[in-house]
Amino acid sequence: MSLLDEEGNQDESLESKTLSAEDQVKDHSTGTRVVAGQIFLESGKSDPQSENEENFHSQEEEKENSLEELNSLEVSNLLNKDLEEAEIQSPVLTAIGGTADGEPCHFPFLFMEKEYAECTADGREDGRLWCATTYDYKKDQKWGFCESEEQSNKRRQMQEAEDVYQIGMKILNESSKKAQKKVAYQYLLKAADMNHTKAMEKVSYALLFGDYLKQNIQSSKELFEKLTEEGSPKGQMALGFLYASGLGVNSSQAKALVYYTFGALGGNLIAHMILGYRYWAGIGVLQSCESALTHYRLVANHVASDISLTGGTVVQRIRLADEVENPGMASGMLEEDLIQYYQFLAEKGDVQAQVGLGQLHLHGGRGVEQNHQRAFEYFNQAANAGNSHAMAFLGKMYSEGSDVVPQSNETALQYFKKAADMGNPVGQSGLGMAYLYGRGVPVNYELALKYFQKAAEQGWVDGQLQLGSMYYNGIGVKKDYKQALKYFNLASQGGHILAFYNLAQMHATGTGVMRSCHTAVELFKNVCERGRWSERLMTAYNSYKDGDSNSAVVQYLLLAEQGYEVAQSNAAFILDQKEASIVGENETYPRALLHWNRAASQGYTVARIKLGDYHFYGFGTDVDYETAFIHYRLASEQQHSAQAMFNLGYMHEKGLGIKQDIHLAKRFYDMAAEASPDAQVPVFLALCKLGVIYSLQYIREINIREVFSHIDMDQLLGPEWDLYLMTIIALLLGTIIAYRQRQHQAIPRPAGLRPAVPQQEPPPEHQPPQ
Repeated sequence: MSLLDEEGNQDESLESKTLSAEDQVKDHSTGTRVVAGQIFLESGKSDPQSENEENFHSQEEEKENSLEELNSLEVSNLLNKDLEEAEIQSPVLTAIGGTADGEPCHFPFLFMEKEYAECTADGREDGRLWCATTYDYKKDQKWGFCESEEQSNKRRQMQEAEDVYQIGMKILNESSKKAQKKVAYQYLLKAADMNHTKAMEKVSYALLFGDYLKQNIQSSKELFEKLTEEGSPKGQMALGFLYASGLGVNSSQAKALVYYTFGALGGNLIAHMILGYRYWAGIGVLQSCESALTHYRLVANHVASDISLTGGTVVQRIRLADEVENPGMASGMLEEDLIQYYQFLAEKGDVQAQVGLGQLHLHGGRGVEQNHQRAFEYFNQAANAGNSHAMAFLGKMYSEGSDVVPQSNETALQYFKKAADMGNPVGQSGLGMAYLYGRGVPVNYELALKYFQKAAEQGWVDGQLQLGSMYYNGIGVKKDYKQALKYFNLASQGGHILAFYNLAQMHATGTGVMRSCHTAVELFKNVCERGRWSERLMTAYNSYKDGDSNSAVVQYLLLAEQGYEVAQSNAAFILDQKEASIVGENETYPRALLHWNRAASQGYTVARIKLGDYHFYGFGTDVDYETAFIHYRLASEQQHSAQAMFNLGYMHEKGLGIKQDIHLAKRFYDMAAEASPDAQVPVFLALCKLGVIYSLQYIREINIREVFSHIDMDQLLGPEWDLYLMTIIALLLGTIIAYRQRQHQAIPRPAGLRPAVPQQEPPPEHQPPQ
């Protein structure tokens, strides 16, 4: 029998037991006491109140946690926090069982010389909630349960699940080791089995992506369906993704749209982002810029509010196709040995290495994890050596505060002043922020403007951004939207995400510029793609690098649904290479074609060429030379792709999808050679082949007999042309006869001489070909 069963039986037996007043007095007099129907033995003659506090102190925390789980119970709607108004009791909570079954609970009631304005589990070992039906429990001993046994068991089970979930999350958040994270997910798995909603969400995504649990699409689908029934927005969004991508279910864009919509209505930001992209691109819905703007703006508001002055997290957009061809070149990732080299230089006192490593650890990216402790140490070393950049970044760290560096406006101001005095733009911008918001100094808009202008003149994005904000809001200067637009544009060129956000707001509302929904959506989309979910791009890349293509492709597919072009092309690349076994062989090319198409629509040249290739060879679709020609022409005209130009030349040469035209073929080959030096050798070979084909075609087209019949030799060479021809033939014949006679003349050899040594054969490399 389980522990819960034992507790349930105990409650049932006590609930059915009713004691008379005499029995209760007797129990107290003979060394026992009754508390809400449970009998406890007294030990010694200690003060009952202190003993009660000692026995039940351990249950206080359980009481507080358990009350949070009672939202579904009637009692949670009846709690009265204002004790002065406790006499006015609206809906009445009725006691269940105990000594006052059916009587209304009395709030507040006195128990152990403490007033309770709500049901409590104090005094019970089983944690079941109860109340008194009169004010003084000790005097009247009138009580009853606030919940049925079934409700109590359910609440205790959920409390136990919550405890397990919290243990798992604590391990997960505090450890960076993979082994520890796997242990954490075992706790979460246990909590999920106990129907803990948040644990089910974590586990279902882990099963979907293969994060620290073995990837199992079917199990994740079942959990998502269960979460959806409970109304979980995360579950609804994920189920929509499964239907959109056809993973574990038959693909259905209609069902996907329904689940995405419910997820968005529940406040799921990823669902909003997916709907924004779908309305923008017209996927499964009528294209609507205004609808896309609504969804993207909502997500961008959250992302912008989460962005600090550091400009947001660094998004690593690694293209797998480029990475396979040139490992490490396109990704911008730093090799481990290169990082170690910089660390060696930093330890030796190289200030530039210290500042560089400090920035890498402050922001994260390029293969380096964010680590504020190490960033602080490197900046400190460089600042002690007198580096103004390090001083300024220390000021930023103190200004923003973190777990490692406590927030301190005074310390930040000191570092900013030192850096600004040395002409550092980061320090100047930091001082501007201090004067703008009054951090450690009185608010002074004039000084703030002055320092922002100095920082902006040196190209520092924070200075440009804040200067734009001052002109936009008219703080310290006259409101000037043109100047605001100018500085926001400058800051956006430096990649500051808040600059993109401000520009998007201006274009969305038509402030200072002509209103442009399309421009606003593109800018908001850029902001949304810098949210915390962008870290999944790096996780997917690491999965692919570790050889787990199934995990990588699922992660890329979800990011592709959110509108990340690089994820769309990477998912298509993995499918194109047939590296993902979770996708059926017959479905590989059609799905790859879908994502190449979406990536091409966002301007990726390679994807456009791939679309041409798929239609040319019939991968995932029927062979269609005309459509292939259209895609190649788009890539040629819009992106000036040498590959597309070469393909167009070949199609003109062969007459595929277009009328055969050798002259146009040569033109496209020449354009390809001009567009890229890498295309020059293939173009040379193609032109040689084209020349041969042209010559043969010309010979075929002309009739030699007709040519000679139309030639008048008398007019061409004169009336005696035949004598000239016979003389030339005779001379040639005489020359040949003389040459052959000389070859046959034998050269006499003097007697007594040794035979000549045979001449050595020339080395193989000089031998004529056989």
